Amino acid sequence: MKYAPGTSVRGALVQVVAVRAVKMCAPTFPPNYPGDLGTLVVLPDGTQCSLRPIRPDDAGRLVEFHRNLSQRSTYLRFFTVHPTLSPKEVERFTTVDYVNRLAFVIETHERLIAVGRFDRNAGSSDAEVAFVVADDYQHHGLASLLLDELARAARARGIDTFVAETLCENKAMLDVFHHSGFDVSSKIDYGTVSLRFGIEMTESYCDALAARDDSRNVRRLPLVGPVDGSGEC
Repeated sequence: MKYAPGTSVRGALVQVVAVRAVKMCAPTFPPNYPGDLGTLVVLPDGTQCSLRPIRPDDAGRLVEFHRNLSQRSTYLRFFTVHPTLSPKEVERFTTVDYVNRLAFVIETHERLIAVGRFDRNAGSSDAEVAFVVADDYQHHGLASLLLDELARAARARGIDTFVAETLCENKAMLDVFHHSGFDVSSKIDYGTVSLRFGIEMTESYCDALAARDDSRNVRRLPLVGPVDGSGEC
């Protein structure tokens, strides 16, 4: 665990206790929590992890996840140096309605290693999508997994199009979108790429998804908590 320069022994102990308390607390499930979206995944390198919808009690884990991102990773995600999340950001990111706003976390050994989300644009069937992966788990296929699972959940909620913005220099993220199998259109404006693509189950997307699924073992298992029954086969 990293500490800010000048942190006292007492301060460090308080942080350790707080993090352990977060990990030991029983999960708190909101009434409309979509437990059927839980997924167990074995990545091509053998890493076992779980993907699930975010919960408000993930606040402490999200703060820790963000704090451990490199400066470059936060810059690529937020387009500016952003070392810490504000309390308002933490609340917004962890409190979603699971319909118009949905976020997934991927975790292994009780540690968050990736976060992805979509936010529906008001009064439309479009949603903005974004995700970020821990530095030591980048290039493990987690961003593609998040995109596939977010698209699956979005289709069940009446969303048919994703939009996204990323920096031109974020080649890895651009590759995720352009190799997804979706028909992606893009335009560049002052170093920022704006992307738009339908998320329907086209033949090209199904072929790309099947290829990805061949390299990752995915098991869909309902989590403890409410189930909304809206998942796809």
